[in-house]
Amino acid sequence: MENLNWSELGFGYIKTDYNVRCYYRDGKWGELEVSSSEIINIHMAATCLHYGQESFEGLKAFRGKDGKIRVFRMDENAKRMQSSSRGIKMAELPVEMFEEAVRKVVKLNERFVPPYESGAALYIRPLMIGLGAQVGVKPAPEYMFMIFVTPVGPYFKGGFQPSKVCVLREYDRAAPNGTGTIKVGGNYAASLVAGEIAHSKGYAAVLYLDPKEKKYLDECGPANFFGIRGNSYITPQSHSILPSITNKSLQQLAEDMGLTVERRPVPFEEIATFDEAAECGTAAVIAPISQIDDLDENKSFVIAKDGKPGPVCEKLYHKLRASSMATSRILTDGSRSLNNIFCFVRTGVRSVFTRQNTLIGNC
Repeated sequence: MENLNWSELGFGYIKTDYNVRCYYRDGKWGELEVSSSEIINIHMAATCLHYGQESFEGLKAFRGKDGKIRVFRMDENAKRMQSSSRGIKMAELPVEMFEEAVRKVVKLNERFVPPYESGAALYIRPLMIGLGAQVGVKPAPEYMFMIFVTPVGPYFKGGFQPSKVCVLREYDRAAPNGTGTIKVGGNYAASLVAGEIAHSKGYAAVLYLDPKEKKYLDECGPANFFGIRGNSYITPQSHSILPSITNKSLQQLAEDMGLTVERRPVPFEEIATFDEAAECGTAAVIAPISQIDDLDENKSFVIAKDGKPGPVCEKLYHKLRASSMATSRILTDGSRSLNNIFCFVRTGVRSVFTRQNTLIGNC
């Protein structure tokens, strides 16, 4: 796009050419439809507006060094959206239809995919909402699935630089055994008050503690948390944390680097022992943490003593970006590029990468 300065893009919405949509009616999904409208028309009594029947996903498309466009691990997003549907009683979209929709919307908006090494990506936002006019609290009779895309820059303005986060025990992101493990809008709405308080005090995000006992680390803002101690990659496990596809990928990369991965309940006091810490997710990728301030107890834990990202975080960040943009080996089946996403299998005791990202266009 001649009018876009790719290196200066923020993480916001820019209009693109097309979106794709699909409706669930009479117990089945229809065909994918292409639309150039940014508007959706829904009934004022739709369940998504009143009872929160809504889920979404976030993933990215990158242009590689070879000019080809790749989407990172989209089957994982499809499966996670199915999990969200099960969690709030919505119709499940087949994985194949999800992947077809992603391919279609990226191809239709190919001119908005940023150049290689511009620091930007095409953000892909799948969305599902409950439709149908009703005022009783029950699942919707109809659903709409749609995907729009927009080019984005880094989620945090400072890019890959450490930032401070804070602990606010008064606030929870999600209830114990509630919807924290699925990707629904209500979880993010619940985080807005605490997030704005943190931002007003100069912090990038809130590091939440578990909502039941306030003893263990939970999520960090809209992302997962991990810490590095010695040769260990440590990330919290609980019934209120969203399974992050980025975190899952980082755990695999950490193992391949020879680190021991620990996914378990992490007591809050353990942050004092971390050599490095970060939040991770599709939007931020990895956002290193320089300092954690416990505002309730008036304590500070300095993680990045030199104010720079730690060596393990930096290595993981570059490895993950290289993988998502397929600067490493590309597998093909001869006549066309494989339509398989970047995924992992276990061979013996060592995990290895076996396939690369889905290639879209120029194949």
